[in-house]
Amino acid sequence: MLQREEFIRISLEINLFFQRIMKEHLFFIETNLQPVVPAYITEAKSLKQGFEGLLAETVCYANGVISEDAIKSNEFVTPYTLRAEKANSMLTGVSLNTGITKAELGLVSNPDNDYRNWFNAVHFLNDKSLKLLIKAINFQKRLLTMALECRIVIALYHEMLEHNTEEAEYYLEILKSLQNGVLPEKTLCEELNFWNDLMGEHSQFIDGMLDPTEKNLKKTAEAFANKFEALEEECVKSAEKQILRDSIEATEGLRDYKIAATTGLLKCEIKSIIPPLLADHVLREANHYLRILRMIFGT
Repeated sequence: MLQREEFIRISLEINLFFQRIMKEHLFFIETNLQPVVPAYITEAKSLKQGFEGLLAETVCYANGVISEDAIKSNEFVTPYTLRAEKANSMLTGVSLNTGITKAELGLVSNPDNDYRNWFNAVHFLNDKSLKLLIKAINFQKRLLTMALECRIVIALYHEMLEHNTEEAEYYLEILKSLQNGVLPEKTLCEELNFWNDLMGEHSQFIDGMLDPTEKNLKKTAEAFANKFEALEEECVKSAEKQILRDSIEATEGLRDYKIAATTGLLKCEIKSIIPPLLADHVLREANHYLRILRMIFGT
């Protein structure tokens, strides 16, 4: 069982990361649905705003509570997040609450902070996140079914909608476990393969969304996709420390590639259909995975 302080800190760190990820998934849906389905655009916007509200609440509780390692990981926000949000809002005309990002950039850790009495408030926050998350999962599954049946057109890969739903279900599993005072029980390969699969799919999405003329960037993305696929196949066969080392090395390389892509997109130096916020979004996911890997590896 988690101690009260662990439950509060871990809950806030998980929510800080995933609430932003979820609201951005919904932003991408909102901006890529066609005008012929205004009800679905409105539903995506409403769910996005719901996660923005929860994220704003989480930020208030998190200041002084979350760990220094979590803040330094750049998994909640990066140096590029605010610029990417502003760029995407300007280019799409769809709003994002940048005030939350500004507040997150000011988050600090305070080991002496006594926050044991916040247990009930954080438990309630998790519960609200659970309920909204279930609505978002059902919405995304409904959209994917309709897209596969050619009843709607959405300018996102079908695989990306499925990918987003898998991340949401992973978050859901963590929240349910936290509400029972524990963390999900997974084998090493289950955890690594989940994230290595996501990193590989990120590489495939980047490859597919780059302009055909960006041959070098596309080759690099394809190489990363192949690397993460190989890591999944090797997990059971390899020694624990070796697969961890290989996963860290591959993810660090992909993270650096994503940093270069994010900065290049923000400077309009890369030809693609990748929104700057999507590049920053997948960068944060790599940063989050790297923190998980280092915690497992003990570094």
